[in-house]
Order: sequence, then structure tokens, then C-alpha cells
Amino acid sequence: MTDHSINERHPKEIRLIQKAQQVVVRKQFGSPDELKAAVYAALVNYLIEKELIRTGPFDATFHPTASLDALSEEKIRAFIRIAQTRRGFKLADTTPLLSVLEHLNLAVDGRLTHAALLLFGNDPQRYFINSEVRCAHFHGSEVAKPIPSYKVFKGDVFELVDQAVDFVLAKLDYTVGTRSQSNTIPGHYEIPRAMVVEAIVNAVVHRDYTHNGSVQIMLFSDRLEIINPGALPLGWTTEKLKGLHISVPANPLLAEPMYLGSYIERLGTGTADIIRIAQEHQLPAPDFVQSDDFKTILYRPFTPQVPLKYPPSTHQVPDKLPSSWHPHPMDYATIGIEVRNLLKVVVGEMSRQELQEALGLKDRVNFRTNYLDPAVQAGLLVMKFPGNPRHPKQKYRVTEKGEEVKREYLP
Repeated sequence: MTDHSINERHPKEIRLIQKAQQVVVRKQFGSPDELKAAVYAALVNYLIEKELIRTGPFDATFHPTASLDALSEEKIRAFIRIAQTRRGFKLADTTPLLSVLEHLNLAVDGRLTHAALLLFGNDPQRYFINSEVRCAHFHGSEVAKPIPSYKVFKGDVFELVDQAVDFVLAKLDYTVGTRSQSNTIPGHYEIPRAMVVEAIVNAVVHRDYTHNGSVQIMLFSDRLEIINPGALPLGWTTEKLKGLHISVPANPLLAEPMYLGSYIERLGTGTADIIRIAQEHQLPAPDFVQSDDFKTILYRPFTPQVPLKYPPSTHQVPDKLPSSWHPHPMDYATIGIEVRNLLKVVVGEMSRQELQEALGLKDRVNFRTNYLDPAVQAGLLVMKFPGNPRHPKQKYRVTEKGEEVKREYLP
């Protein structure tokens, strides 16, 4: 393009240039290739400014429409109290919400990041429908219908982890040790809780939230599979996960609050810890598989062939409980593994919170629905204040019927 002086231009041309300069930037170019490069760069900058493309992590991207009303103040205040206790978080729970979010890099100038909505949103799935977690339990070692138990969990990332962990633990056998050395209740799940939590947290925190898929958790008779739409950092292999490695979170703004809430560490020890705990409990070594998605496989204990207490046709337990307990015989099968595990941890009189903590469960609704209420309704537990179920000092103890179940049918 030839550069003409102002005196060589027509007055109308000058007015057009002056008008255009108010909305565009003029640049010189010496060839068609220079023009194409300049236009391409300008388009990329425009798309970044309009947030139609991004160069940073998904969780750090600003949501175009969400406001502070989309977040739960109660969740943020509760998070601060937990972070103070467990990680020495500096901010007080009276700190203005926006200041808390800005401190955690979850908001800038009142604009919310995707991470803010996933962590503290009233309804995160309204903005990210694929952020749910799907859990299924199968009796065999393959995916087959009918599915005995299937749940789709929604909520913020803390709730997703808690609900998914509780779903898995509800299907695992709980073993109680001796109490000779302590008044506490020593015990562990067949797949230790720490392994389950670590694998599920990794799936929720490190997944690719731009993918249309959801985290899927499937419990089989021989293993637990946790699948998330995501990939290892560029150049990493699954072998690297088996040793100590640096932490490279796919969603760093999600990872920091999860660390402050004591859900994860920041040292890159998560997968190594899973392997170590498996070794300590003499479980098969976990597997990590990267294909179209990322899969963590935790194996249930290998059970050697030993004489069965009951014939296989009755699933190792009698079909009926003695009719002396009740005018009508009760199917033992109706006593789920959740209630059986609950009976194992009851010592004397215990509160709802004590029982829930003994089993390592977080979801209060799940605990009441699947553990406590069925045990009481079956006559295996009794309340200290039966006339007032919500009594502030309510406690539970095992009935005579429950004690007989523990002696005869629980290991």
C-alpha cells in the first residue's frame, strides 16, 4: 500500500479515514501474506477477548452470565471454617464473599470463574450439565442388566465426591478389628476408604470439563473402576503415576480449594499413595489406563476357596431368620450390606454422628436412608428416646435381635 500525504487525498477520503479511525486500527502491510497474518492475529485476539476461545485452563475461564447470586453463601462460609481448621486458612468466615473468591482467584472484578460455580454453586449442573457423577453397582464382573443399583449424583464438586464415595462404601464389606488396645472402633473396608477417596477426587478434579461425558464409577464383584473424560499431561505415561511426581492439575483453581478442604494433597503423591495402601492391605496392585478417557482400577480382595459356613444355594446365609424373632419369618436378604456394616461398629450407645463417622461416611441423608432407618425399622437397633426421634441427645443401641444377627451371621 502506498502512503499518501494528506494533501493528496480527496476530502471525502479524509473524512472516511477519520471516521474509520474511531473504530478500527490502521496498519500498513507490504504483501498479501503480511495482510493475512495481521488479519489472523486480529481475529484470534478478538475471539480471546470475547472468550469464544481460551488459552488458559477451563476452570479459570470466566462465565459470561453467572453472577454472585449463583453461589451459596452457606457453602462458602462452611468451606472457610473447614479450611481454617484443617489448613490454617487465613480469612475469617465473616470476610465478604467477593473478597474470599478473589483471594482464591475464583473471581475478578465481580466476574465468576467456572471453578467458582463448580465449587460453590447453588446448581452447578445448570451451567455444566456434564459435571454430574454416575455410579453403578453390578453383582458380576461385567456390565450387565439388570443393574442392582444406579445413581446419578449432582451438586458441587465437594458433594459429588462425598456422594460417590458413600455410594461405593455402601457396597463394600466392613471388617472390625479387636478393641483390646483402644476404646475406638478399628476397622476398614475391603478396599480402604483412603484409596476410594483419592481415586474419586482425582477423577472429579482432573477431568476435562469441556468434554460432554461425565465421571463414571462402576463397582463389580472383583474391582472398582473410576473413569473420567480426561488425559494425562502431555508427555506423561501411566508408569510415571506409580512413583513420586510433581502435581500438574488440569483444573488448578479446583485443586486449591480441594486441598484446603483436606480432600487432596499438593505433592503429586495421590496415585503413589493408592499403590502403597493397596500393598499394605495385601490387595492386587491398582491399574491406571489411558485411552480415550482415563481409568483407575482398584481391585477387591482375592478370596481363597475355603469351606462355606452355609451352602452356596443360600448365598452363604440362611434364607430366613428364625421365626421366634417375629410372628413372620424375615428374609435375611432384606438386611442390606449397609445395615450389616452398621451393626459391626455399634458399641454400647452411640449417636448418629458417631455411627456415621465410624463408617467414614459424609452424606447424612444417605446414612439415614440406607443405614440407620432400615436398621431401626428391622428391629436391629433401638433409639434411646423412641418417642422423640430428633432428641438432641438421641443415641442408638443394638437390640437382642440385632445381637443375635451379629453373633450368627456377621464375621
